[in-house]
Amino acid sequence: MSIDTTQANHEDGRFANHEELWLFGYGSLIYKAGFDYIRRAPATIHGWQRRFWQGSHDHRGTPDAPGRVATLVERPGAACVGMAYRITPAVFDHLDHREKNGYLRFATPMHFADGHVEEGLVYIATSDNAAWLGDASVNAIAKQIQRSCGPSGPNRDYVLDLAEALRALNADDSHVYAIARRLQALIDTE
Repeated sequence: MSIDTTQANHEDGRFANHEELWLFGYGSLIYKAGFDYIRRAPATIHGWQRRFWQGSHDHRGTPDAPGRVATLVERPGAACVGMAYRITPAVFDHLDHREKNGYLRFATPMHFADGHVEEGLVYIATSDNAAWLGDASVNAIAKQIQRSCGPSGPNRDYVLDLAEALRALNADDSHVYAIARRLQALIDTE
């Protein structure tokens, strides 16, 4: 089941009065922005880990056969590498639509390679949204991703492109890499 969070994010006024702000991308936003931005730079957020625990009923799957996409799950001591984009609130309509299937806006400190830290916006789907799929084995997640496809294309492309983008950032993400390896093994036997 999908849940449209567009209105909730629109009503969240914390970021609307900024002329510019940072947005943290940790999934497809790393390699496929799809919106205008002022600049971008790799960044890291702490206390969060990336997991394929969110269902995608609208982009990488369908209501009857949801795909799995990344969200962030709190974990003390964890670090999540991604891409930060300097944006204006003009892109909120695009982002709120893109992230409408259970994702809400949160504020988080972003750590940049040069040592500076700035607060930014991140979209996170938590366990209390209707599209939440939760934890499963690497094999079960990879099999679901292998067979899922939606209006934005095959779920497998999302995972393999994300793994490639994270390798390009020299990011350590054992969850993503394990899913990508198992998925590739399943694809190789098709």
